Amino acid sequence: MRGAKSAKWVTGAIIVALAATACGGGKSGDSGNDAKAVDPNGIFSVELGEPEKPLLTGDTMESNGSAVMAGLFSTLVDYKADGSLTMVNAESVTTTDSKTWTVKLKPGWTFHDGTPVTSKSYVDAWNWNASLKNAQGLASWFADIKGYDKVHPDAEGAKQTADKLEGLKVVDENTFTIELSKSVPYFGHKLAYIVFAPLPESFYKLDAKTRGQAPVGNGPYKFKSWDHKKKIEITRYDGYKGPNKAKNGGVVFKNYTTLEAAYEDLKSGNVDVLRQIAPKDLPVYRQDLGDRAVDQAYSAIQTIAVAFYADQWKKPKQVDPRVIQGLSMAIDRATITKTVLNGTREPATGWVAKGVLGFQEDGGNGVTKYDPTQAKALIKAGGGVPGNKISIQYNADGGHKEWVDAVCNSIQQATSVQCVGDGKPDFQADLTARKTKQVKSLYRSGWVLDYPVNANFISDLFRTGAGGNQGDFSNKELDAKIAKADSAKTLDESVKAYQAIEKDLKNYMPSIPLWYYKVNAGFSEKVSGVAYGQDGDPILTGVEVKK
Repeated sequence: MRGAKSAKWVTGAIIVALAATACGGGKSGDSGNDAKAVDPNGIFSVELGEPEKPLLTGDTMESNGSAVMAGLFSTLVDYKADGSLTMVNAESVTTTDSKTWTVKLKPGWTFHDGTPVTSKSYVDAWNWNASLKNAQGLASWFADIKGYDKVHPDAEGAKQTADKLEGLKVVDENTFTIELSKSVPYFGHKLAYIVFAPLPESFYKLDAKTRGQAPVGNGPYKFKSWDHKKKIEITRYDGYKGPNKAKNGGVVFKNYTTLEAAYEDLKSGNVDVLRQIAPKDLPVYRQDLGDRAVDQAYSAIQTIAVAFYADQWKKPKQVDPRVIQGLSMAIDRATITKTVLNGTREPATGWVAKGVLGFQEDGGNGVTKYDPTQAKALIKAGGGVPGNKISIQYNADGGHKEWVDAVCNSIQQATSVQCVGDGKPDFQADLTARKTKQVKSLYRSGWVLDYPVNANFISDLFRTGAGGNQGDFSNKELDAKIAKADSAKTLDESVKAYQAIEKDLKNYMPSIPLWYYKVNAGFSEKVSGVAYGQDGDPILTGVEVKK
């Protein structure tokens, strides 16, 4: 199955939980049609929002852009549902000490412009993405590699003193080595993420405005066109050497501003594959679509994150974690998931999504239990909510309003803390407010796995300076625990160390876990073989288009 080509920030409310298989609901995986009934060059369409930014491997951090990138780029490795690695562009990825890694490429791969994919293609791309001057949002993913502190110093106002990561060495055309500053047992799993994809020589000849508008990748599809806020088209790349060759001729990503409109188009045959269903359509979509309705778990979690930079939480002093604990225990997750979300979510018991190595029941150590009496006591013990009022920011185009209102009502009834939703018109506006530190109080956050290890839901979200840490949470004690877990001798020991960290997160409360996501979606009568990966996105290459 396809792994985590999807980026972390999830646009919609109606996609969520754990995937043990890559199959969708009902008979979505049915591809037993007579070969004559399938058009191998057929084009199908997928519902999508406008990507937040240009399509760059180092700066695509949300689910709209990453859905497209998954077709355009292949990474060195992928992973199976059990968390084990499988090779894609790599022939092998090996290490004896978790500090020095050797990568051997499968020969004969080419980019969509016909140029060869080599060791240098990877090393140059990683150096470019890591460089401070290129300001890529995912640069911190290279922090493990020796020399990152010189290429991308973290101190404010510091200047970079090197253009290349010292730990990257090209051995020959198909071999390169990676030396980390310290051992990281799960580093091989991280290589499944899009930031570690290669780039062709032609990329570096483009100016800043052009980069990311027509990406040249090494994946099963090549870029065709991007009509902003309308559609993106990609077509099958017949020179692709990977194991997941496309069974169709290409994909049209159709832009929608509301999930309701996309669903109406699905029913009328104007779009073929949906990634999610709006809350108002959840009660009827199974009846409407029958065997074409999808209800599948995958590895993602919905949370409410804290904007620690906001005046509310900084003044007159830093917020006491007990206040956030209290807000968490004031949320009746069981009722909200059953009623507002129509049983399509499972209440979260911790911060790590299901389906990844290290998931544990009650990872939150009881902090997600609904207990109004304890909630009020904790908030009072922590000094109270400043102003006795909170707001939850969300993107209005993702089907979030209903559950945000329900969460606010639950908090108000349990604690008398006033709560209101702060809706932004679309996902781009929501992300912009986060990144420019304009969130007033709390914000809706959804996180889908990038690699199937619990570290991805802790280190990459709560470590100081991590790419996914948009709320400015920072705690030196927690950073030290994360560093220790990363330096464990084996993957198993690292996973266990992160399990202990998760159990301890209630004492820091960087966010409030809500529920595990599911794919609640559907597809048209025009397509078959529709399945969804562990990252919740439709697996584009397996879709077959009927004649």
